[in-house]
Amino acid sequence: MVLNLKWLLRYIIGLLFLIQGLVSTLSAQSWEFVKEEDGIKIYTRQEAGKALKEFKGVTVINAPVEKVFSVVEDVNHIEWWDENLIDIKVLSYEKNKRAKYYMVYDSPWPVSNRDLYAEVTVVIDEAKRVYTITSVALSSGIPGDDDQVRIRDYRQKWTITPAGENSTHVVFEGYIDPAGKIPGWLSNKLLIQSPVSSILGLRKRLENK
Repeated sequence: MVLNLKWLLRYIIGLLFLIQGLVSTLSAQSWEFVKEEDGIKIYTRQEAGKALKEFKGVTVINAPVEKVFSVVEDVNHIEWWDENLIDIKVLSYEKNKRAKYYMVYDSPWPVSNRDLYAEVTVVIDEAKRVYTITSVALSSGIPGDDDQVRIRDYRQKWTITPAGENSTHVVFEGYIDPAGKIPGWLSNKLLIQSPVSSILGLRKRLENK
């Protein structure tokens, strides 16, 4: 009976340490509300092993979910993504499935321009009318430019779901490490403004479509 009690105590102590570790992990990964701008709620969170934070923008757009998805999915018309885009080449595109593209971002002096080679994957749940569009950086396939810095640690995801008959719940989240020597003020600005600029650009595109 004594041996069983000792084993039970060890088991309970081990379980408590495990729970404490899980709670700490979940706490470190929880989203932190930053601000709300133009009806867009902005969140950030620290990712383990990363120097920069992830971002997330959440909003509701007054348009049917299928219309919103059609705009976000169309990589042939993505000038609304970012006003700092100065060049984009769509290298491959399978509608509603996948795509690859190459982009160049303008950066304020004295920071060098950034370029990105990325792949897009589309997942559609037709029964629930849920659309997910994920982009990740590709490490090879397009030669670099000595005058530009290649972004290699990048991902973003659009989750588009119905919020009503003619309204759509949109979540835009991602992570980007601009690489190279970037001033802290610029990294923080990009982190917060990225979801705001992209979602506002989406709204404007929808209004003009």
